[in-house]
Amino acid sequence: MQSEKKTGWREKLFRVIFEADTTAGKIFDVFLLLLILISIAIVMLQSVAAVNARHAKLLMDLEWIITIIFTVEYGLRMIALKKPLKYAGSIYGIIDLLAILPSYLSLVLPQSRFLLVIRALRLMRVFRVFELSHFVREGMQIVLALKASAKRILVFLSFMVIVSVVMGALIYVVESPHNDKFSSIPQSVYWSIVTITTVGYGDISPTTPIGKFLASLVMLLGYAIIAIPTGIVSVEMSKSFKKEESVSRACPNCGEGAHAPDAKFCKFCGYKL
Repeated sequence: MQSEKKTGWREKLFRVIFEADTTAGKIFDVFLLLLILISIAIVMLQSVAAVNARHAKLLMDLEWIITIIFTVEYGLRMIALKKPLKYAGSIYGIIDLLAILPSYLSLVLPQSRFLLVIRALRLMRVFRVFELSHFVREGMQIVLALKASAKRILVFLSFMVIVSVVMGALIYVVESPHNDKFSSIPQSVYWSIVTITTVGYGDISPTTPIGKFLASLVMLLGYAIIAIPTGIVSVEMSKSFKKEESVSRACPNCGEGAHAPDAKFCKFCGYKL
């Protein structure tokens, strides 16, 4: 009898914490989203010297109150699942853990508390909470396209690194005798990368005619290649297809969501839904 009561208690806790299709679950998630927004605002205000000078204690107290709430929530998530380590190693589990670690690290490294902006990643739950499944499906298509084109993008990036090093070495040979800003090959490679990507900070620029000619070639090269990774991903996105899924269902065993309405088993751990 005690075992049944415990199981029932864990199941109720699971529905509140992991399910967004119940009233209690939605209220719980909306409350967490509001806390996340307040927490991010507090971190931003702490970085403003004038505000922090006047309200440092209040802001710090609020930050720790929210951190304690998130710590308790993380513990309850572990308790509600039959295999908590599965959730702890998932993307959501890692994000939830990273959302509370900076506060405790700040006891040793004070500046690390500003890393609490990582909590903004938890706002991704808004798509599940408000059942915006079509946004999640579109996001999954982008993720699948990136995975499918990862090898080609890696080859492209490797080629760009080689080109950046070569052009950096060339501009160093040409400019270093006349321009002290090109003081080393790494500095010149930095200039090459900034120019190829069309960022153009302007902190380093060639002054010799040959250097300007090489710079012009690098700029044109940047315009020519900038569309390549976009094209690679676009092709994969056109091929990708995602079946319609419900994002409000979560597995009571591992906590993963995005299961089809008629799914009988979890596609991540195989647990019977």
